[in-house]
Order: sequence, then C-alpha cells, then structure tokens
Amino acid sequence: MVKRGDESVIGKTISHYRIIDKLGEGGMGVVYRAEDTALDRHVALKFLSEGALASESAKGRFAHEAKAAAALNHPNICTVYEIGEAEGRTFIAMALIEGENLGDKIERGPLKLSDVIALGIEVAEGLAAAHENGIVHRDIKPGNIAVTTSGHAKIMDFGLAKLRGVTRITKTGETTGTIAYMSPEQSQGEDVDHRTDIWSVGVMLYEMLTGLQPFRGDYEQAVVYSIVNTEPEPITALRTGVPMELERIVRKAMAKRADERHQHIDDLIADLRSLQRELDSGTTTRLTRDSSYTKTVVAWWALAVVAIGIALTAAWMATHRARLADLDQGKLVVAPLENRTGDPSLDPVGRVASDAMAEGLAQIGLVEVVPASDPQEGRSRDAVALAEASDAGLVVSGS
Repeated sequence: MVKRGDESVIGKTISHYRIIDKLGEGGMGVVYRAEDTALDRHVALKFLSEGALASESAKGRFAHEAKAAAALNHPNICTVYEIGEAEGRTFIAMALIEGENLGDKIERGPLKLSDVIALGIEVAEGLAAAHENGIVHRDIKPGNIAVTTSGHAKIMDFGLAKLRGVTRITKTGETTGTIAYMSPEQSQGEDVDHRTDIWSVGVMLYEMLTGLQPFRGDYEQAVVYSIVNTEPEPITALRTGVPMELERIVRKAMAKRADERHQHIDDLIADLRSLQRELDSGTTTRLTRDSSYTKTVVAWWALAVVAIGIALTAAWMATHRARLADLDQGKLVVAPLENRTGDPSLDPVGRVASDAMAEGLAQIGLVEVVPASDPQEGRSRDAVALAEASDAGLVVSGS
C-alpha cells in the first residue's frame, strides 16, 4: 500500500505506472513522478492521503478535483489523464509539468513587471475556461500555479472546485482553501461564485509585484480580519516603477464587495492585455509612481502648506493682536503636520514642515513661538493637550 511520503514505493509499478521519484506532498496527498508504461510517457501521479480519506467530504472533494480538471482542456490548466484505484488507494494521473510553482519563484523576490502581467493573463485565461464550464476553483494561490521552464502558467488542483448544480462540499460557516488568498465572502464561509477567483488572482498579482501578501496576521482570525476590514499598503509605496494603472487593476480585483470587482474574469484579462500592449509598445501614458516621486510631490505640497499656514496665521494674529497678550503671555506652538498619506516614510516631511512654519512665525514677532514639548502629541485632535504641555495659548495644527 502507498503511504503518505512513502519512499519505498519508488521503483515499483502500481497499476500501469512505474514510480520514479517523489515530487512533493500537500494537504490532499503525495505526488510522484511516474512512467505510464501503457503510453510510454511520464506523468505526475497523485495519491490521496489516508487522513484525507477519513471523511466522505474529503472523498467527494478529491472526486470533484478530478471531474473538474478532466472536464477542461486549456493550455493554462494542468491536464488530467486518469482517475483510478490501486492497492486500496485512489490516485489521479496528471500531466507532468517541468518547472516550479509560482510560490517558489516569489520566495526569491518580486517578479519582473512583464512576467507579472504575462502570468496574470495566463492564469486568468485558464480560469476563464473553467468559469465558462461552470467551475469555480476556490483555491487559487501561488502554490497551485505551476510555471513551466518556458515561463508559462498552468493551474493545478481543482480539489476545492464547486461545480454548477453540485451540492456544496463544505457546511455553512466552514471555510475551504488557503486563508491568505480567500475573498472576504469565502473567508467568512459564505456562498461564493466566480468572483472569489478574481479576488485571489488580485492577491497573487499583488504578491508577485511586492513579494508580500497583502493581508497578513499572526493567526488565521487576524488574517481574516485583515481581509474583511483593512486595505493593503499601496503597491506603488512598496515598489518603484509600477504603473498606477496596474495598481488600479489589482485594487479593483481585490475590492471587498464582490459587485465592485471585475464582474467577469474576461474584464480582468482585457485590462491586463491593454496595459501589456502599452508597455510593450513603449507608448504607455499610464503614470508610474515611486517613493522618490511621492516624496518630492509631498515635499512641494508641504512647502505650499507652510507658506499658506504662515500667511493665514500671521493674518489672524494681526487682527487679534489685542487678545494675544491674554493667551499665556502670547505663546504659540506649531504641531507637527499629521501624515495622512498612508506612507510612514513621509512622517519626517510633516515635522520638517512644522519646524519651517514655526521659524517663519517666529520671525514675524507677534508672539513667542515655543517648541512642542512632545512631538507625538502634535496632531489636531491633541491640540489642547499639546497647548497645555507646551504652556502655550495658541496651537497651529494641520495635515
């Protein structure tokens, strides 16, 4: 009998497959490289693990994987040759893909922009064929995408696929798939449709571009909370040279509400192909934004805010000169500008701008400008606390 991770089967012939070596194993079972002695070709032979066979739902899931994949014939989907049973174990024979999975590629770092778009298109085209046949994958993730030695994507493992007209395998409230790539509706155990795959493709695009998963946490519920409630850090804040149009496409694919995403996988393909053509032609008008661009723009805006802030504050003080003497001896403190860009690296810009504003107001000489006693309190909502801590009667704050 073939056991999970059993190396002793190597060299043996099971049914008409001679086991050559072990390729890997996962939650559903162990995969071997084998020779199909009947047709003289090498295949990937996947045996369902004993633990996975413990329940009827697991057996059903494996059968659905085979049926779903066998029903599809597309260059971006791994071909299923046969479902069988030998020595008390169920197996599935699939095309052997020479290459590596997408997860291994991402572990080495973010992918080239052209590769991200090309692989994204191919995965989406494979899913388009599945969706056209009423099949939702529900477990799209880098580990389920094989990348051939020639650089093409093939979708594997339809073990969690939901066929049209087939009763749901999972109970209400029970989640299947891999948490980090689940859509909000799937992560909460709700009914899903083809748009859950679109979400997962968006998550993969984000990860290919940045090397990071957009939704992270120390435990599963923390990841689910992030998926449902938080927005990921902008791609353009993590990587330079990314077209803002590509960030728009990824964000649309990862919209929290299914009705705000691309409504069909073909819409996502069209967006990616349009951007690919523009980038290939070198005539793209879609702006890119990198950290230096962002910092330059924000710095110029900060200078403008400083000039406007000094002018407005000076004008107010000039018209209220008589009242200044009653305000804690006319002391004024300038709070650090609050950074609302979502990029923590821009925090220093707010502090520099507030320092420049304080210096400009001090030169006017209408009031004594005192330093903020606690820069961390320098936010508009803490104006009273900052004034009290700095012994000042006036506070200038902004963002």
